[in-house]
Amino acid sequence: MTYLDMEIPSRSTHLWRYTPWNRIHPSKVDTIPECSPLNVDVQGDCKFHDSNRKMEDLTEISRVFISECYNGMTQIEIDGSGQTVNINLFPSGETNIGHLNLKCKGEATIIVHLSGEGDWTGLHITGTIDKNSKIGYGFVNELDSNSKLLRCEDWNVHRDSTLEYAELSIGGLRNKTDIRTTLAENNSSLNQAVAVYGIDARHDDHHMEINHLVKYTDSSLIMNAACGDKSHSIGTGQLFISDDANHSNAAQVFHNLLLSEKARADAIPELEVLSDEVTANHGAASAPVDKEQMHYLQSRGLSNEQSEALIVEGFLVNTFSSIKNKIISEDLKARLKIYLECEIMG
Repeated sequence: MTYLDMEIPSRSTHLWRYTPWNRIHPSKVDTIPECSPLNVDVQGDCKFHDSNRKMEDLTEISRVFISECYNGMTQIEIDGSGQTVNINLFPSGETNIGHLNLKCKGEATIIVHLSGEGDWTGLHITGTIDKNSKIGYGFVNELDSNSKLLRCEDWNVHRDSTLEYAELSIGGLRNKTDIRTTLAENNSSLNQAVAVYGIDARHDDHHMEINHLVKYTDSSLIMNAACGDKSHSIGTGQLFISDDANHSNAAQVFHNLLLSEKARADAIPELEVLSDEVTANHGAASAPVDKEQMHYLQSRGLSNEQSEALIVEGFLVNTFSSIKNKIISEDLKARLKIYLECEIMG
């Protein structure tokens, strides 16, 4: 089915409840705009080349739209021996499209950094983690504060493999992210941690699906969002455990820190469990800044802005405490610290 043949999803659809399609589309919803390809800079020990994307039988509107806007893709193959691969993405025009296809095996660290200006960016990342692999993956959204981002990711994790996934989302004005991970074979696991910081009128909508299809699979999802001014964070965790996935373990937790009375945060953990012999937990909590913490820091000579930034940093850094890959966790922590320092200095 082509994009123009598809029905525009209504807000009653779970995926589009908080970010309607017409608010993330780059122009009019009945058009496919001309797009420029994202500039892709790959650094590290891997093989990569550009190719044309094969037209797949996609059914989800974001993925179909991105594929029809631009049929190019960057293929990246990583035969891991402990190396780090850095992938830097930059918009090249007003409306930008990119597709990365990652094939990973062995042990490696991947850091994707999206930055720069551009009115709208569409990005589709697909990844396969081969058997007996240990992959650390970090994603940083540091787009210009006036940009829109539509991002989809699809990951497949195979037997005896682990995907450690960490994300720092601090860029863009309006962001819609849809991340889907499938634990496809026995002893596959996912450890996912997402940190979001919102200021001004920033809108950040994360939808994360984790599918346990077979026995002895494990997943953990934590999302921490700090929201200031009139910003709005949405986090949806959709966990599915099939009837063939006995002896699986899954957990998802959402924490929201509200920095102003006009800030909003929605956390929606959802579980669909069809198997009996599993462990599945979920939770969500929202709270304002602790006034006693602010008072303590200000009594030590810090300004209101410095005190709040320090609290935000501690809250968001804690997101990555479960990430064992220190290269990724330290990289994202450093980027967050720099961002907050720049915000204080104006």
